Amino acid sequence: MTDLFADGNISIDGAQENNLKDVSLDIPKHKTTVFAGLSGSGKSSLVFDTLAAVSRRELNETFPSFTQQYLPKYGQPEVNRIDNLPVAIVVEQKPIGRNSRSTLATYTGIYSVLRLMFSRIGQPWVGYSEWFSFNLPQGMCPKCQGLGFVDDIDERQLIDPNKSLNEGAMTFAGFQPGTWRWKEYGNSGLFDLDKKIKDYTDEEYDLFMHAPQQKLKNPPANWGRTALYEGLVPRMLRSVIHSASGRHYEAALSKIVTRKPCPVCHGTRLNKKALTGKNIAEVSDMDLVSVLKFLDNISDPKAKTMVRELHSKVQALVDIGLGYLSLGRGTDTLSGGEAQRIKIAKYLTSSLSDLVYVLDEPSVGLHPHDIKLITQSLKKLKEHGNTIILVDHNPAIISTADYVVEMGPQAGKNGGQVTFTGTYDELLRSDTITGKMLREKITFPKPREPQSWLNVNHVTSHNLKDVSTRIPQGVMTVISGPAGSGKSTLVQAFKQQVSDQDYIDLSQDSVGLNIRSTPATYLNILNPLRKLFSKANNGVSTQLFSYNGKGACPRCKGKGVMITEMAFMDPIVQECELCHGKRYSQEALQYTYHGKDISEVLNLSINDTLEFFKDVPDIYKKVSLLHQVGLGYLNLSQSMTTLSGGEVQRVKLAMELNHTGRIYFLDEPTTGLHLQDTQQLIDLFEGLVDKGNTLILIEHNLKLISRADWLVDMGPDAGKFGGQVCFEGHPKDSLNDKNSRTGAALAAIIS
Repeated sequence: MTDLFADGNISIDGAQENNLKDVSLDIPKHKTTVFAGLSGSGKSSLVFDTLAAVSRRELNETFPSFTQQYLPKYGQPEVNRIDNLPVAIVVEQKPIGRNSRSTLATYTGIYSVLRLMFSRIGQPWVGYSEWFSFNLPQGMCPKCQGLGFVDDIDERQLIDPNKSLNEGAMTFAGFQPGTWRWKEYGNSGLFDLDKKIKDYTDEEYDLFMHAPQQKLKNPPANWGRTALYEGLVPRMLRSVIHSASGRHYEAALSKIVTRKPCPVCHGTRLNKKALTGKNIAEVSDMDLVSVLKFLDNISDPKAKTMVRELHSKVQALVDIGLGYLSLGRGTDTLSGGEAQRIKIAKYLTSSLSDLVYVLDEPSVGLHPHDIKLITQSLKKLKEHGNTIILVDHNPAIISTADYVVEMGPQAGKNGGQVTFTGTYDELLRSDTITGKMLREKITFPKPREPQSWLNVNHVTSHNLKDVSTRIPQGVMTVISGPAGSGKSTLVQAFKQQVSDQDYIDLSQDSVGLNIRSTPATYLNILNPLRKLFSKANNGVSTQLFSYNGKGACPRCKGKGVMITEMAFMDPIVQECELCHGKRYSQEALQYTYHGKDISEVLNLSINDTLEFFKDVPDIYKKVSLLHQVGLGYLNLSQSMTTLSGGEVQRVKLAMELNHTGRIYFLDEPTTGLHLQDTQQLIDLFEGLVDKGNTLILIEHNLKLISRADWLVDMGPDAGKFGGQVCFEGHPKDSLNDKNSRTGAALAAIIS
């Protein structure tokens, strides 16, 4: 073991953040350490909330106080001290850039170098790189303003022609009478506020709906001195549809807006001047593998340094398995896993060393074939003299570690301890939960007989190459294959096939969440809970136990956090100093039920809640649903905006467990689950199939794949190199099929 610590160690002493029980630990420097253990056992509390938070906090303190006010705020974690701590780079699973103007090339800095190269050696010669930027007036298409698409708005969905402005003629959220958006029309002096829209003259209607932004000539006294008037349609496009706030209205906007490629630039985003010769838009449309070939054919000596820079940036993305993406791919269409790999690739070309890279489940959404590529990239990062720390459940990731730390023994209050440290081989021989689960052999049960079949024929959408295939009904089917191989597109085709049936679609998309949504609100258990508290305290008002009503903390208004909006950066979220995140006022917290106040009850984990409410069937029944889907470690009051995609999907699944004869579609349901929790989920799926349901899962987890009745393996690779069915049949038969990437991965783990 001593040689593992030859380059020194990061030493943590007395960590007590969240559920950590005075943890002290040494982590070897310039090595790869994986933190394993059950969900909720304290891995994130130690790695992200303690180690990374201390590093980022102390780095921020090196800046002048003026600069610090613009940096994210990290609280002081509960830890005695951390010694020998390098600067931490945290690579999370969050998607990047929801902005329509952000592409893979602009995010990685590739586009700036590409523009420069085109301005220097392109024909005809221009000399200005701005001419090739779709985000600057010199280069953007005048029709779509560099977005590559235009939005058609159905005006009938924005107004009720039978009403006047005073009666609420503007029907979109936020434009009701009296709101600040309404006042920009009501206070303009341009319209009779009691005249129905259908009675407007053509000129009045055009002024109301289509007028470009303009200064008013003789505005009324209550019109803002610097305010500009703008018609409703251009106003919607500018301040709602094409802005960050549009994300809050996605469902409503989908009924109003039809998006199509720009008829002038045909989606290239650029104006005619920029699109002569072998133009920059054609290069942006290429996949990254083709971009490398394009760069290899450039011989102009003036471009030598630019080609070298582009080559190293693009090669890093190809090496990590993203060669199927195009440079022009919008970052708002990338998955969390793709976003994380782009960030890793970005650091591979960095000159900095002796950093600690902290990664959050880099295996999420990845086929075993992709995981090989990511572990090779992380090895390169380590060889640059960096320390790699991963939180992950995937056996393929754990097996590549130099050092493993397991947290446990259970989740929540029964976790928070280090139950194992050592090498992967020592973990395999250990008596810990992870050690035992890793030793379990993969087995293939006898497949169930299908009741009937679903067929799709000649599917060509996205990258699918004229695919015809079938899926059995009444059993469990897994669709597998590398990331980007066409799995989701194939599933979409099957959804269209059964669109007349009432199928259950359990995606990883959020469930209309905001910061006030919690598992307690989602399960609808707050009303019975408030009644219990009211009854136990001589009938005080139930409203007092609502953090959205009378019981809210007066400072944070029941949010538990204070949010400071930053003009050009992410908002800063800090725990409320008055209620310390409890959401409730002091008055509400003086009342108890079975010795706990309302905040303490809502802070119980799902597992502890079951024990606490075993005599209250109303609450017990609903909470046990979350326990069944393996979410026993979550708190009732945890903001649902903090849940991962996999957790959100399992919350949705919990509400849909009592059906028979239905079709369930699930997208990587084992995301973020420990091997033991995965087993619990597999048992749950078996139960759903036994009830006569059909399960169709996109999944990479080999244990789950081995238990399926049918496998459709997509591939062989991603993007234009995928889109084919490489194997279909019983999972066991894929072992002997040389075309099946999943079969090869199963064979490797069995051997």
